[in-house]
Amino acid sequence: MPSDRDVTTLGRESAWDGVRAVVAGFGVSGFAAADTLNHLGADVVVLDESEGDAHRAEQAHLLEVLGADVRLGPGSTAALPQDVDLVVTSPGWRPTAPLLAEAAARGIPVWGEVELAWRLRGPDAAPWLAVTGTNGKTTTVQMLESILQAAGLRAQAVGNVGTPILEAVMDPAGRDVLAVELSSFQLHWTQSMSAQAAAVLNLAPDHYDWHGGADAYAAAKGKVYERAQLACVYNVADDATMRLVEEADVVEGARAIGFTLGIPEPGMVGIVDDLLVDRAFVGNRATSAAELAALADLDNASPHNVQNALAAAALARAHGVPAAAVRDGLRAFRLGPHRISTVAESGGVRWVDDSKATNPHAARASLLAFERVVWIAGGLAKGAAYGDLVRDVRERLAGAVLIGADRDLIAAALAEHAPDVPVEVVDADDADVLMDAVVVAAARLARADDTVLLAPAAASMDQFRDYAHRGDAFAAAVQRRS
Repeated sequence: MPSDRDVTTLGRESAWDGVRAVVAGFGVSGFAAADTLNHLGADVVVLDESEGDAHRAEQAHLLEVLGADVRLGPGSTAALPQDVDLVVTSPGWRPTAPLLAEAAARGIPVWGEVELAWRLRGPDAAPWLAVTGTNGKTTTVQMLESILQAAGLRAQAVGNVGTPILEAVMDPAGRDVLAVELSSFQLHWTQSMSAQAAAVLNLAPDHYDWHGGADAYAAAKGKVYERAQLACVYNVADDATMRLVEEADVVEGARAIGFTLGIPEPGMVGIVDDLLVDRAFVGNRATSAAELAALADLDNASPHNVQNALAAAALARAHGVPAAAVRDGLRAFRLGPHRISTVAESGGVRWVDDSKATNPHAARASLLAFERVVWIAGGLAKGAAYGDLVRDVRERLAGAVLIGADRDLIAAALAEHAPDVPVEVVDADDADVLMDAVVVAAARLARADDTVLLAPAAASMDQFRDYAHRGDAFAAAVQRRS
């Protein structure tokens, strides 16, 4: 039987003994949740339809040794056990999943790992600087981490960036501040988080199939601003982010802080004469500004990357970081792989891997960073449309090479809005064979001073394990041809 305890009153110092918790999904966050709840003394049941690989089997065995009930394999999530006080779901699970729908119908609280982590913070918990948006989250959070560390703070990038938030929250060593990347999936299941400062970088069509539409997707993103304590950072060029700030219920005194590629008004950060400047966190915002860094300090000064740097700077300044640390942190930061990474230059042609551009909004930013492009695109569209993207970039396209399950959607957009752009379609079952053929096709279309750009505007799982596998396959094929 369930314990009939109100789990919403429980925290890090509470007695969890007798609480029956189901962890739905056994990925990275699922393991962290199960391990943490087991450590707190709860009775833990883990459910996942996938048996997984050897690493997952190892983790399952460890939890079982510690007393958890781990049920993996087909049919394990068909029904919710009767004696349940709490369900903690992995972020990828849709609210319509039968197990979660049953929990909701029975009045059982359903939390994500982020919600659990927030409730388990200690009495001297590190504040959270939270980042979401359709694109740029990981880069911005990693920039923010670099800036905070340059200020001498024990800071860590956590969340959707890789390290589970629970892992950092429960670490006895503690942190001074956490830079938290949050996806729309994670935010959907978040109810009580109160970030010190939060940013929505941008909003563009993505994951509508999961959320059920544009409004629900935007609402999930907007939850990052709820109960913000000091600052809500928004994109001046994206009105939707400002509307989310206006609609948010924040702590009294929290300020709206804009970031812009133009000259900033008071209360904003922006660009003046190739300098990143702050007119938000200075003594007299009406008449003064603080120089934060130069565009030359950035690893990549393409417009969307400058926006990421400005957002990271605004969050850091909200936390009280001095201007010099912003400069030093941005100078030290280097973009991760598969984010506008040059993999080769040969015969005057530059070959660039931006496999992380998994939706049209990200691909648009990447394509507009170059003058003349042979575009490699395609994969799983996730409900995206491509007409606006092609209209925006058609003057820069020297050609297109299309791959993947939904390549016909991009081909149709090119035929309608850029009919003069030559298009080649490549298909193969083997990833390496596919990319070898892609590189050959792109080389036929490219001429000196062109950029061959892998910016797929689609997810990768139809032909690759993930976007990193796709980018690695592209880089390897380019190197084989060189």
